[in-house]
Amino acid sequence: MSAAPHQPDPLHRPKDLVGGPMLASGPDASRMGEDPGASRSGRSSSNFDTIVGRLVIDQGLATPEELQRCLDLARGGEGPGGRGGGGGGGGLAAEVGSAGGLGQPSVAELLVANEYITRRQLERLREAAEAERSGQQIPGYKLVGVLGAGAMAKVYKAKQLSLDRMVAIKVLPRKFTQSPQFIERFYAEGRAAAQLNHPNIVQAFDVGKAGEYHYFVMEYVEGRTVHDDIVARKRFNDLDAVDIVIQTAEALVHAHEKGLIHRDVKPKNVMITTQGVVKLADMGLARAISDKEAAEAEAGKAFGTPYYISPEQIRGEVKIGPPADIYSLGATLYHMVTGAVPFDGKSPSDVMHKHLKAELVPPDQANPKVSPRVAEVIEMMMAKDPRKRYQSCRDLIGDLKAVRRGQDPPMAHRDLGGLDLASLAKAEAAAPAQIAENKAVALDKGVNIYLFVSVLVLAVIAVVMHVVRSI
Repeated sequence: MSAAPHQPDPLHRPKDLVGGPMLASGPDASRMGEDPGASRSGRSSSNFDTIVGRLVIDQGLATPEELQRCLDLARGGEGPGGRGGGGGGGGLAAEVGSAGGLGQPSVAELLVANEYITRRQLERLREAAEAERSGQQIPGYKLVGVLGAGAMAKVYKAKQLSLDRMVAIKVLPRKFTQSPQFIERFYAEGRAAAQLNHPNIVQAFDVGKAGEYHYFVMEYVEGRTVHDDIVARKRFNDLDAVDIVIQTAEALVHAHEKGLIHRDVKPKNVMITTQGVVKLADMGLARAISDKEAAEAEAGKAFGTPYYISPEQIRGEVKIGPPADIYSLGATLYHMVTGAVPFDGKSPSDVMHKHLKAELVPPDQANPKVSPRVAEVIEMMMAKDPRKRYQSCRDLIGDLKAVRRGQDPPMAHRDLGGLDLASLAKAEAAAPAQIAENKAVALDKGVNIYLFVSVLVLAVIAVVMHVVRSI
């Protein structure tokens, strides 16, 4: 999907799989003990070995003689040791095989042990070999590299041969192909993305199965993600952040009007092309608003990314609407302008608990450079009660455009006649009681004044009578 490598979520860091999830899960994942040209009945590792061997030569990482030497060693034959020379090849092969817990080492491991290639180069070779191997089984496409990998899928850069264009292909790992649930979710993402056609959404082209691979073809985006910028310790200024969020909100308007809730808006899924166009990616958790059956099946389960998930998603509520995506987009905007997530913790459950209960540190307090106007918008986006958030992304866009013009955001602006809106609402609710209290106070004061005047009059009368008597 993007030229930038996919980074795992901080709280959901997937297991590091050398060569990718498909390679690591297969029975022929690492054994390379035969001549690349040899056949291996009932197994596909010969094809894999052939690709790796050819890549080593094509990239000039080793000479044909060095590769052949490792092939001989892998078969248990004698040969020279490493580039340091001297040692018996069989001894080295036995040593490598013993260290790897195998009776016979792979050619790849021997290439590393002989210092013909580095461990890092081996990892890249395995990725390239797996990409080529997968591409041989997806008709019409030639895979040219790996864009990223996560716990649920691996994404390749590929060329669509019929249209001579670059695309991104997401492939479901083989370890999930035996699970109807994972397969259905994978195809659901493709179907959801296929409903959307918007310049700010990564476009879907195709979804299907070829051989043992389930794949999803989509638009290839040359650029980076917001997450990449955050990892590079970039703190967005207000106007840049507002512009990115407006474009993301435009994408969500389209999705919501098509009846889809994204449910996983986060920095990794907000991509920025080299031309500055924002693309919302990954409909993997998208769900139709009207899909009551799916909603009830997911009731009580939290779907989303802990740092950006809405409170109602955490509670597993059946009724999830546009305000959930607005909350996640607000958390993303918070991270962009402050350089920190809204809520942090020692575990995903700790973070999610804070989304439910903890008070949000105002963004203009977390970073004094954030303008009060942007802070007001974020705080309304991240209200814990969905009813107190923007109810549509159109409303949100209206406020953000006002901020961009240097004006107060109409819906989020909290000041009205010098009073906080919440305080004003409380004052209005308390008005009848306050009026009654004021009347009582006034009456009390009136009685006191009457008594004072009466006493004063009596005192004057007494003085006058005293003077008269004296005369």
